[in-house]
Amino acid sequence: MFDAHFWGLVRLATLLGADDAEDVVQDAFVRLHRRRDTLRDGDAALSYLRAIVCNSSRSRLRHLRMARRRHAQMVLPEDIGSAEQQAVHREDVRALLAGVAELPGRQREVLVLRYWLDLSERETAETLGIALGTVKAHAARAVAALGKRLKDTT
Repeated sequence: MFDAHFWGLVRLATLLGADDAEDVVQDAFVRLHRRRDTLRDGDAALSYLRAIVCNSSRSRLRHLRMARRRHAQMVLPEDIGSAEQQAVHREDVRALLAGVAELPGRQREVLVLRYWLDLSERETAETLGIALGTVKAHAARAVAALGKRLKDTT
């Protein structure tokens, strides 16, 4: 099945706008392999693969759009103040990113999903597979730790 349909599915992913079409298709075959025992109809495997490729391409495009939007917010406009002001702003951003990198893994994940990707608390909880209260607790601890760290460095 892989040899017969791989390149056709790569073309499908490419036409759907995936910039990493081969990876999308590889992931689709892996997901099919993992679910092979649960398929009701063995002839439906190709349809299942196509659906995975479509959904994965859509998800990746959505992710890339969101990441580019967030990255654009971090880029400093050319007409913002003097060179000194731009240098200070860049240093503040570096300090913030360094602080985020030092947070415990779960706190960092919650902070990034909540405030970088702008997901709701519920969406963050669903994404991480944790309770809503846990998201709130991790977010509060992460913001407090980050605030303390940034205050200490200034």
